Amino acid sequence: MDHVTTQPTALHYLELTQLAAHIRTRQISPVEVVQAQLDRIATMDGSLGSYALVTADIALSQAEAAEAEIATGRYRGPLHGIPIAVKDLFWTKGIPTAAGMPIHQDNHPTEDATVVRRLKEGGAVLLGKLQLTEGAYSDHHPLITAPKNPWNTDFWPGISSSGPGSATAAGLCYGALASDTGGSIRWPSAANGVTGLKPSWGRVSRHGVFELAASLDHVGPMARSAEDIATLLAAIAGGDPKDPTAITDPVPDYVAAVGQGIRGVRIGVDPEWNSADVDPAIQRALLDALEVFRSLGAQIAEVAFPDVQQAVADWYPICAVEAAVAHQATYPAHKSEYGPVLASVIEAGSALSGIDYQKLLLRRLTFRGSVCTFFNTVDLLLTPVHPFAPLSLDAIQTLGEQPELIARLQRYTCPFNLTGNPTITLPGGFTESGLPIGFQLVSAHLDEAMLLRAGAAFQSATSWHRCHPLA
Repeated sequence: MDHVTTQPTALHYLELTQLAAHIRTRQISPVEVVQAQLDRIATMDGSLGSYALVTADIALSQAEAAEAEIATGRYRGPLHGIPIAVKDLFWTKGIPTAAGMPIHQDNHPTEDATVVRRLKEGGAVLLGKLQLTEGAYSDHHPLITAPKNPWNTDFWPGISSSGPGSATAAGLCYGALASDTGGSIRWPSAANGVTGLKPSWGRVSRHGVFELAASLDHVGPMARSAEDIATLLAAIAGGDPKDPTAITDPVPDYVAAVGQGIRGVRIGVDPEWNSADVDPAIQRALLDALEVFRSLGAQIAEVAFPDVQQAVADWYPICAVEAAVAHQATYPAHKSEYGPVLASVIEAGSALSGIDYQKLLLRRLTFRGSVCTFFNTVDLLLTPVHPFAPLSLDAIQTLGEQPELIARLQRYTCPFNLTGNPTITLPGGFTESGLPIGFQLVSAHLDEAMLLRAGAAFQSATSWHRCHPLA
């Protein structure tokens, strides 16, 4: 598709918080917005394939209910009447949840995932379920057509939250729920030019979320701005009796955090790690971002981040063991219905010995401790999301045959799934061919508020997040 930038005044490209203000003051009707979104999905998504399922009747019914409530003064808050979509691994009561797997196409959950329920309680409208890789691993099932990148359909839209990234960028929803096990919020956010947040592990409940690797899976939002992300995170974060691993610490006021600025905030940069085998275009975007943060009053410090090489190597076998556990009910009993990539990771996990797995866990604990100590010295760490510009689909199709390329791709993402640290991905520029470039900020555990402060400050001084691929 042609590279076109659009001003954010177009209805479908309003930021979630902008739309919320119009709905609250009844300048725009939720029904009008939802119908416009459904029309746009019908027109655009045939070529993008971001939706696995569009719930048009449900969305219109919810929009009508929201409009009636708002008209009688029962405004629930900034998500009331806002059309969103969720990755198709979140349970939705009575609506199929397939997790990118034909084997689950008739799976109708009897309850909503906790995060879906919380969005509904805030008045959000569900447009549908967004496509993903098989079981949220690295490749789409052979029977499923992968979503396309709306900036250029010949290029990678990211994995496994490819549907959320594509739909949010193309103006087919105002925000999305996604998951990240090794980079799957951050890669699509960067590749599609949107904002994404991977919270601390446990900050958001995983109840009702199809599992890939329990101790690595993170649930988080994707949207157009840090302020939008703060609104979504405020709705979904917090303890959950149905998920004993969900952290019960009080949820900060994320929306208030976005206006606090970053004067005096310490941002660490590891020049060697950020430049080793990193494309010049990515390095330029990082340097430009640093200058913006410096101009906003942040203190920039050169640091040496703990070596990640072993952590990157250890991510795969840890993920493989946990995936084998997650799929015990259907694998190997239905092995023939699995795609080759997901099947291979399950086989690898099943073959690992207990002793070798314990060695992995001990190394993970050591790495996690060293990263925790690191954040005693800085508030934020700035890194690439991946070290190269978005890859073509032809290049991605050979990914499984290039272990060194996989290691490069994961270098800046999977370490923070192992440690559980929160990260935010921000649009930060474009390649010469017009493809988005994103960068990543990382903070200490449970300091999502710091990430949102920094993200909002950066976006107040730049307009990368307001560039859009389609009219």
